[in-house]
Amino acid sequence: MENRGDSARGTRDQALRHVREHFADGAQYIAGRPAKGTSGRTHTVVDPATGDEIHTYELAGADDVDSAVAAARDAFPLWSAATPGERSDALHRFAAVLADRAGEFALAESLQCGKPLKLSREFDVPGTIDNTAFFAGAARHLQGQSAGEYSGDHTSYVRREPIGVIGSIAPWNYPLQMAAWKILPAVAAGNTIVLKPAELTPLTSLLFAASATEAGIPDGVINIVTGTGGQAGERLVAHPDVAMISFTGSTPVGKRVAEIATGTVKRLHLELGGKAPFVVFDDADIEAAVHGAVAGALINTGQDCTAATRAYVQRPLYEEFVSATADLMATVRLGDPFEPGTDLGPLISYAQRDRVAGFVDRARTHARVVTGGAAPQHLKGAYYLPTLITDAAQDSEIVQSEIFGPVLVVLPFDDDDDGIALANDTPYGLAASAWSRDVYRAGRATREIRAGCVWINDHIPIISEMPHGGYRASGFGKDMSAYSFEEYTQVKHVMFDNTAVARKDWHRTVFGDR
Repeated sequence: MENRGDSARGTRDQALRHVREHFADGAQYIAGRPAKGTSGRTHTVVDPATGDEIHTYELAGADDVDSAVAAARDAFPLWSAATPGERSDALHRFAAVLADRAGEFALAESLQCGKPLKLSREFDVPGTIDNTAFFAGAARHLQGQSAGEYSGDHTSYVRREPIGVIGSIAPWNYPLQMAAWKILPAVAAGNTIVLKPAELTPLTSLLFAASATEAGIPDGVINIVTGTGGQAGERLVAHPDVAMISFTGSTPVGKRVAEIATGTVKRLHLELGGKAPFVVFDDADIEAAVHGAVAGALINTGQDCTAATRAYVQRPLYEEFVSATADLMATVRLGDPFEPGTDLGPLISYAQRDRVAGFVDRARTHARVVTGGAAPQHLKGAYYLPTLITDAAQDSEIVQSEIFGPVLVVLPFDDDDDGIALANDTPYGLAASAWSRDVYRAGRATREIRAGCVWINDHIPIISEMPHGGYRASGFGKDMSAYSFEEYTQVKHVMFDNTAVARKDWHRTVFGDR
């Protein structure tokens, strides 16, 4: 009988064979065809679970970005003129192709990211298919305001029209889902798009674009350029033919994107960093809160901008919460992402592991590491143990800065005012959760915590029908849901004269008397 290790190796080998065959023609996808980058530089995708090389490809340069933008610009007139029903039908076909290739997507996502295969299979890929199906339906419901005679002499109505060529830049933590969140509302609304995935993780974005072509979405509607931020990314943001930029990533890089985009007065959609609070009131279900904290802090190895990072626990529950959370963290199984029993994979790279370790090591001077706080010795890849920290100061780096790793800081609070104030005490405002059996207490938390999403008695779940986006330093604009159409459309007021009178009454302000 084949043991688990042999099974995992076989699955990884299968994924490697597919990647090397599928991407032999390059890591760019322009006008419906794969292509090699022309920057003169290469990049190697590395399996973060082993450190082994997966695939080396040629990076995109400015000329590749120009070619992709030109392809999107050429495709825009036909695609924007398609009826909502035609775009909807194309996206329904797209969802069907994705469903047929779900296993292939899951393998590629786990290989390039180090995600446990169960996370790719049960979260990333099904979520992407559902998102595609949602926008297939939503494409038929892109509506303006009802017509009316607001002036008395004219009929007015509002049109929502596509913007043009969209430039999007996606991060490495959820490459497939982020590609979908950016591409789907844009094309459903009639835009065309050039997406730059992170150079660390381009594989599933390229598969996504190729699947769109297979589904019959016209060439040039969806284009992928895989290059560095400094070369391909900045060229895309500054390009005069790109009408809008959608960026997901860190707040400092988001500021740079905004700075460049102002040169051509582009519309901006920014989903930036997060430092999500997890507020546990003294009437909470402690078992539910502990399980929620561990799951919310460790999903995707903590590389999630909405991950639970700051747990504030009211003092009557504080000691029990810390003890139970540490015990539950210790049961989480680190290992090969392709092993069925693995709960937690590696961080995206050794550099990211070292960055996380740096945060924890600096915190030791003023805080207590309850559990974790080290790389496991028995694993080769970029792994880091689930880590729980207490006794940190509210203004310390470990509490205020985005770590992007499997690290949870737990602090006590006294009364409800204190808990909510602490929750709001960072520059970020992407997501938060509150834990209570009291509906009034929970209701107050949803009103007063300043974040784009507030969960009650849960943390992390997302659904296609509801928006995702932040406040303050977490950016602005919404992904998913019908609200995302507001990001990818422009509003036009149309006004018809109903009088058929040549000389209007208001003309007297320019010439003549009443």
